[in-house]
Amino acid sequence: MSPSASPSAGVSPPASLAATLGAFVASLDVSALPEEVNDKAHACLLNGYGIGLGCHPTPYAPVAREAVMAVDGGGPATLLADGRKVSLAGAMLANSALFHGRAQEDACGAAHLGAIVIPMLTAMLESGRYDQANVIPALVAGYEAGGLFEETYAVDTTPVGFRASTLYGPIAAAAAAARLMGLSADRCAAALANAASFAGGLLQSFVDGTDEWRYQVGVSGQVGLTAATLAAAGSVSAPGAFEGPKGLVRAYARRDCDTAALAAKLGRDWQTMRVAFKPFPVCAFNQTPVTAALELRQKIGIPETVRVYMNPYECGYAGMDAKGPFNSISGTLMSIPFCIALALVRGTPTMALMTRYDDPEVNALESRIELVADTSVPVLSCRLEATVDGNMVTHEKPMTAADYSYSWDEVSRMVRRIGAEEGVPAAAYDGIERFCAAPGREPVSLVVEAFQSIPAVAHRGAALSVEA
Repeated sequence: MSPSASPSAGVSPPASLAATLGAFVASLDVSALPEEVNDKAHACLLNGYGIGLGCHPTPYAPVAREAVMAVDGGGPATLLADGRKVSLAGAMLANSALFHGRAQEDACGAAHLGAIVIPMLTAMLESGRYDQANVIPALVAGYEAGGLFEETYAVDTTPVGFRASTLYGPIAAAAAAARLMGLSADRCAAALANAASFAGGLLQSFVDGTDEWRYQVGVSGQVGLTAATLAAAGSVSAPGAFEGPKGLVRAYARRDCDTAALAAKLGRDWQTMRVAFKPFPVCAFNQTPVTAALELRQKIGIPETVRVYMNPYECGYAGMDAKGPFNSISGTLMSIPFCIALALVRGTPTMALMTRYDDPEVNALESRIELVADTSVPVLSCRLEATVDGNMVTHEKPMTAADYSYSWDEVSRMVRRIGAEEGVPAAAYDGIERFCAAPGREPVSLVVEAFQSIPAVAHRGAALSVEA
């Protein structure tokens, strides 16, 4: 052996996480997806559009539309439920705000990836530059890339104030955009690296009950598309964007990145199967407490006091422990005490009930609800201890993401129920179901037409006030 040689000479260094993930994204194809993943992706697409249709009375998309029109020069994409044509970036901002209007979009842990990726893919398809056959692989790419980091690192990044949707959403959007574009493995890696460098976003708006979070999802989509477009144009991007000493994981999660463990999950632990759908217009972490409260209501009626035990990760999320008085739905939908009190007093939460800030019975019971962080309670589960006539009644509700992973038929029933509440014509759901069942064959114009079928009076309506 020569003096300069070593046993490791000629051995290639391990691939960076961006390179490994980029190769995975580029390789995704419908024919290679497990059947259950393919089916779930179609249900996610239907849920995204279906919830979006039911969001048409909310005021956030109109605000975003006006902001877009103030700076946008027009383009090929449509402002859904409005009809005006704008750039891809403009449509993504406004349409994500629309899809986020009820806070009932899908959730991959703490990240709302569907409200980011689906409006982005829709705008891209309207441009006519991309192959619709790549829609499902692109959507799966988004859930897999964004979900991988959310599942591993949100436990570190959320408690210190970074929002999972805006930290990991740009990564999801970059992966989805790169796959829809049909980029090579190395260009997908560059897109992901770019997104890691551009990501961020705070949770303070949940603490203050304001609306920035409604628009964060659209901005995250814009960032992801920009990251992929730069990669397609030839950007030189950091291979260590995720695991490097100054990379995303070390910077935000403040710990080392186990690249081998993350890489081993790809194509095995499918993040798409972890996506949960929301039956109620409240925070993802409030779905189970509301479900438990509705069941408890059937058993005992309205209790005198309630103690609710939940996982500390959920209890510590911004705004979850807040008590009124509230003056915005951004406050009520996050508050565990409010959501439980509303369910116990009034029954199933609706958008109208969520904005009744001066309901004396709900507010009185809310003041008698105590939130307790309990490490023995798994995430997405809860235990309620209620007093009735001085007696203690305990109601446990163990749930997992699988309990909120609905089938196509269940999603269809749910979004149609919501649409009936909000005056959406049933035919609109027929149109989006045609597209979502076969996005590789059916034109995206079916989606645009479905949103345009909403009564004109609702297009710029604001049934909810925009309190700050």
